[in-house]
Amino acid sequence: MNREKHLFTSESVTEGHPDKMADQISDAILDEIIKNDPDARVACETFLTTGMAIIAGEITTNCYVDIPGIVRKTIKKIGYTNVDFGICYKTCAVLTSIDRQSNDIKMGVDSSENHIQGAGDQGMMFGYACSETKEYMPLAISLAHKLAQKLAEVRKSNLIKYLRPDGKTQVTIEYVNQKLVRVDAIVVSTQHNPEIELEQIKKDVIEKVIIPTIPKNLIDENTKYHINPTGRFVLGGPQADTGLTGRKIIVDTYGGKGRHGGGAFSGKDPSKVDRSASYMARYIAKNIVASGIAKECEVQLAYAIGEANPVSVMIETFNTSKISENLIVKIVRNIFDLTPSGIIEKLDLKKPIYEKTASYGHFGREIDGFNWEKLDKVNEILSELKKIVNSKKHI
Repeated sequence: MNREKHLFTSESVTEGHPDKMADQISDAILDEIIKNDPDARVACETFLTTGMAIIAGEITTNCYVDIPGIVRKTIKKIGYTNVDFGICYKTCAVLTSIDRQSNDIKMGVDSSENHIQGAGDQGMMFGYACSETKEYMPLAISLAHKLAQKLAEVRKSNLIKYLRPDGKTQVTIEYVNQKLVRVDAIVVSTQHNPEIELEQIKKDVIEKVIIPTIPKNLIDENTKYHINPTGRFVLGGPQADTGLTGRKIIVDTYGGKGRHGGGAFSGKDPSKVDRSASYMARYIAKNIVASGIAKECEVQLAYAIGEANPVSVMIETFNTSKISENLIVKIVRNIFDLTPSGIIEKLDLKKPIYEKTASYGHFGREIDGFNWEKLDKVNEILSELKKIVNSKKHI
């Protein structure tokens, strides 16, 4: 019997990775603004290097926020509390260059008496869900995120005392005949104090990070472990690699499963459909899979700047659907309000929820404020399907 085998890999990074630090800072600034001015327009970018954070972007708001204070608070929370780490919340320079949002964009985006709120930019956004895990996420990215979270947890709790904030994880899943079988390889790279030997790091990471995190039934004697494969990871964070907002878009989404429209999330208020429409697309895809209509679903929404309704809606179920994809599109259009204002209202996006999204993935975590993870449209989807099928019977 021919058994077709393939491997699929996804990565994650810890909150101390320089790009993720930049995402968290941008979203922490967004949260502070949106808490005081829910209708603010924010496009905030962060650049990090040794001993320095540069904040730039376009922000239109009627409130004042202490940007340097937010930057330092976020860096402290992440764990960069020592100048030996290359950046320290106490001593780092914070430079800002903030302008207002373009009035040309404002004309098309803001709602008025004769104009409903339009999309804050053109582009296409994707959402994805599958029945592979209870979170309706691909297994590789789900496990990679959990390893990264565990790595941060053992550092912050001093269970492994010598760890520093920067780190990366990676998981390779083996599939046979399209069914997941086992974890083939695990990569964990963690920043550490200089005096610690590699063998100690390997032992501690396997015992205290990997074994408590990866389900036992997915690991066997052939699973490969790559712990700090270069042999040493002392220099890390922004000192070793500059950090920039929006550079981890695959980590933020589905680990390479499905497609990506290219737009980053962090630092953007929900009028930017790069963010809000991606959340809506995930919400739709997850409820479709949870309804049992398909085992795998990808949703594409596309917008023109200043226009309220999407220029296209596409559904791809990868040959796992019980009904036609055109019929699913019809159900989606009938049930979901896909205008920016409709998305913002349904998902309650004018809230300071964004810093939590900026590490360990925007999807797959059912925590407060992540309303795009709710499964509250399943019955409505099934009811709409029944209604459409019954109406066709009478034609």
